[in-house]
Amino acid sequence: MAGRRASIRDVAALAGVSVGTVSNVLNRPDRVSATTRERVTEAVDKLGFVRNESARQLRAGNSGMIGLVVLDAGNPFFTDVASGAEQVISEAGYSLMLANSAEEPSREARHLELFERIRAEGVLVSPVDAASGALARLRERGVPVVLVDRGAELTHECSVSVDDVAGGRLAAAHLLAQGHQRIAVVGGPASLRQVTERRAGAQEAVAGFADGNGRWARLEVVPTAALTIAEGRRVGTELAGRPAPERPSGIFALNDLLALGLLQSLTLAGLRVPEDIALIGYDDIAFAAAATIPLSSVRQPRADLGRRAAELLLEEVRPAETPHVHEHVVFTPELVARASTLGRP
Repeated sequence: MAGRRASIRDVAALAGVSVGTVSNVLNRPDRVSATTRERVTEAVDKLGFVRNESARQLRAGNSGMIGLVVLDAGNPFFTDVASGAEQVISEAGYSLMLANSAEEPSREARHLELFERIRAEGVLVSPVDAASGALARLRERGVPVVLVDRGAELTHECSVSVDDVAGGRLAAAHLLAQGHQRIAVVGGPASLRQVTERRAGAQEAVAGFADGNGRWARLEVVPTAALTIAEGRRVGTELAGRPAPERPSGIFALNDLLALGLLQSLTLAGLRVPEDIALIGYDDIAFAAAATIPLSSVRQPRADLGRRAAELLLEEVRPAETPHVHEHVVFTPELVARASTLGRP
């Protein structure tokens, strides 16, 4: 037996019974005599047999598996979302399988196709493309889908999201209230709904804003290839290299990873935060408060997003007496002001 796992046939041979009898002992023990059950149990223990639970569940028509696809598994925001979802799903007796699209449509499609092949009973997804063919096939097969961190444009699925336009307004309005009139919004790609909505909120806050002396606020959009620390560092180096009159006095980074990268490169360049450049992020991950200069941020209820999305999905997955009604839950973001915009205490 060395080098391979014991099979049900090995158990049957050692116990001197048929494969069907072993199956009955494992799944319907009441159909087998006590003596036979004891022989089979001894063989199982001796061989260290572990039955293939996945195969058993698939034969029964269910996998007990819920899929979750996130945009960036390296972002603590999605770690917290997954943790909230897993808590609800585990308590209901299901297992959660996490996949990372890395903001790539083709990679997202492969994960969704895998969930379809293994017969996942439902899928939570923070989509790169909510209109993707892989998502459409899941819907056609009747697999429940809940969009996470994105509002649904369709009426036949649930969604859980945060009002990112309001969040963008909060961030820009905070910088304006601190006296900043040259504001840069840093983040991309524009194909992500979160990016376009947060930018739009900032533009709404800045549009038409003037101080008491008639000076108008100005908003600069600085795109990035991704919402990562590395991209934040790159943009920070570029902004720090500009002459002082051409630099923004306040920066709104579209997530906290970008803000942390910006903070690092700005301070390495000798600029003071917030005295030379104020900085606010988005998500309020744990690292925001723990930064050398604690970051102001727009807080999203990360774990609550995951929990509510999982609850909605399970309402569809599990049979109920009343028909499931699709919901589009929208949470309200919250401004958390810290030293990166207010100055050191």
